[in-house]
Amino acid sequence: MSKHILFFGFGYCAQYMAPLLAAQGWQISATCRDADKAKRLTDNGITPLMLNGTPLSPAALDGVSHIVLSAAPDAQGDPALPLLHDALAQNSDAVKWLGYLSTTGVYGDHAGAWIDEDTPPGPLGERGQRRVAAETAWGKLAAAHDLPIHYFRLAGIYGPGRNQLASLKAGTARRIDKAGQVFSRIHVEDIATILLASMNKPQPGRAYSVCDDEPAPPQEVVAYAATLLGLEPPPLIAFEDADLSPMAKSFYGENKRIKNSRIKQELGVTLSYPSYREGLRALFEAQDF
Repeated sequence: MSKHILFFGFGYCAQYMAPLLAAQGWQISATCRDADKAKRLTDNGITPLMLNGTPLSPAALDGVSHIVLSAAPDAQGDPALPLLHDALAQNSDAVKWLGYLSTTGVYGDHAGAWIDEDTPPGPLGERGQRRVAAETAWGKLAAAHDLPIHYFRLAGIYGPGRNQLASLKAGTARRIDKAGQVFSRIHVEDIATILLASMNKPQPGRAYSVCDDEPAPPQEVVAYAATLLGLEPPPLIAFEDADLSPMAKSFYGENKRIKNSRIKQELGVTLSYPSYREGLRALFEAQDF
């Protein structure tokens, strides 16, 4: 089977996955919008696919067997869909796996209750509404052309360079206290494991909650990271007194505990970092933060 993956959006997850796939012999392409990024991709053995705002030609997907979609939707909708629509429609037989990286925001607010992929959504914020619309739009295209799409609803992502250890060292970490609030998280290494497991065992149309085993209050995560660093944790700030951006406030507007049974039962995944403690300790011990 051809092993050629296209990352539409070469962000944090793609940058982590690319060298893992390259080591396994995959051919890798990624989209970009400027010559400087194209050169950086080429220097790292990745074929750049330049975007100029017009739909990609079917030839742009020649040989591509797997696609990861990670561009976030905006007020106009999913940015990748209009650029890929025609090319995917004409290459549907060649594409063996299509992964859409969504968010747990599609579940909305559940007042801290445990939920899974089949739980009806609670009240949705603007971000959640956009993601639901994007999932729906991709689902319609997949149904029309028999595309093997899979939905990965990612919790809060952390890993090297993106974690509470780093924010503490930078002096930007805060401990905000909102009664009963928890968030789910996922280490970028476990995201890669889950995506690869799905590629090896495709189940088109399936949605997966991509999160660890332990939803936790954010202030406890910061305190644990401070303990690892031998620092005094930042003082607690009441949510009502925190000067949060509209985006940050929107995260605190949703509270849920997300079950991750499906990734284990259907994909056979064993998480390397089942909670933030294992993940942060590994980053600390490797000094990779």
